[in-house]
This record gives sequence, C-alpha cells and structure tokens, in this order.
Amino acid sequence: MSLFTLRRGAAPLILSMPHAGTEIPQEFAGVFVSDWLARKDADWHIPKLYAFAEALDATIIAATISRAVIDLNRDPSGASLYPGQATTGLCPTESFDGEPLYAAATPDDTETARRREHYFRPYHAALEGEIARLRAKHGNIVLYDCHSIRSHIPRLFPDDLPQFNIGTNGGASCAPNYQACVEEICARSGFSWVLNGRFKGGWITRHYGQPQNGVHAIQMELAMRGYMDEPVTPTPENWPTAFNSSAPILPVLKDILKGLCP
Repeated sequence: MSLFTLRRGAAPLILSMPHAGTEIPQEFAGVFVSDWLARKDADWHIPKLYAFAEALDATIIAATISRAVIDLNRDPSGASLYPGQATTGLCPTESFDGEPLYAAATPDDTETARRREHYFRPYHAALEGEIARLRAKHGNIVLYDCHSIRSHIPRLFPDDLPQFNIGTNGGASCAPNYQACVEEICARSGFSWVLNGRFKGGWITRHYGQPQNGVHAIQMELAMRGYMDEPVTPTPENWPTAFNSSAPILPVLKDILKGLCP
C-alpha cells in the first residue's frame, strides 16, 4: 500500500494534503470500533477540490492513510498544538466529536513510535525532499497546507466555522505579502473568513514555514459546506456525501493559488 501520492511540478508551489487519506492498512483490521468511525474525520474530497492545481504545475503530495492511524499534521513529539483546547493527538484515540476510536487498547509509547517511523516519517521525508528540490530552483516557494472540516463541531468550536480559515502561526510562517494576498482574496469573496482564528496552522505550517529561508507556509482550513453537503449528524448511512464539482468556493481557491504563484 502506498502511503501517499506525489505529483512533482516545477512551479514554486507545494500543496500538502496530510488528512486526505481514507485507507486503513490490513494490520489494523478490528483495531478500531469501526472503519467508518476511523475515516469519519478525513478531509473529504480535498484532492478533487484542488485538482486544478496541476494546471499551475504545482507539486501535490496527498496522504492515502487515514489520520486515525497517525496524524501527519501533529508534532511528532506528541506536544499539543493547541494547549488547553480540545484537539486530537498524534495517534488519535477519539473522533472530533469525542467518540472512542479503539475497540480495546489504545496505542502505547512503543506502538506510537512504530507508527511514527513507518507512517509519519515517509510523508515528511518526501515533503522535505520536494521543499529542497524547489528551493534549489526558486528564491521563494509557498507550502500551502490543504485542510477541511465539518462546519459545526461543538466540541472543537462553539459556532459554525467561517468558510475560509487562514493559518500562518500568527504571521510567523510566511512573509506579510503572502498572508495579505490570501486575506485580500478571501475578503472580497463574499464568504466568511478569519485569519489565525481557531486554526492557526498545524505542525506542517509551523515546522516548515521559514520565511527567512524562502519557505512560506500557509494552512487553509475550509468549512466543508463550501464543496459538499453536510448532514446535521453524520452517520454511516449519510456520511460522507458526494463532492460538488460546481463548488461555490472553487473560483476563490483558484484565485488564491494563482495569487500565491503568479
């Protein structure tokens, strides 16, 4: 089983999709309460949504493994990215809604270390390689970390999430002009948006965003309502819903990536 897909482009733009995966390796058969629950919190349809980026000759790396196995956007040390707030860890033990993921024992330190070596490290080795490859060709590159989440998850945030959630780790992960570009496009889109709100950027944005070294990282967390229907309560019978190929946010995303990679 391939752990990720990789499309190499020549443009100074990398799209990272660490939560796009829904595959559950055979070794985890029977480990989770259900495979549906282990896939429930995937960033559904993200590769389809950003397929247009191939025409920009962007590099695209997308995980194929479910985040329930290991979360590729968490600090590998296990440190929380959002201290004091509800979140999920490196090897999540519960869903966003607080449902237990495991049928029996949860991963101990030894198992977490094994998964980190076998599932986490290859994705990041590939991402690091692509950053180095493109930096050798361009003075500055953009790492755009693609995410999405259900619009309403009371355990994580109290109200409906804005449509566009821009994360730059408080402005530390990219130069001001890149942040301003995304802000301006979102502001004129007519959709709700926020900068460094509930989602300020995960480990990928915080770790790889080094504007002083020509690597400018931005996380975009999308409310899923912008490209798929969301049931009030997800169940195995109604979730996930189909991708809307006429997604109303698609023109905005195209403008963002074109703005970041003119």
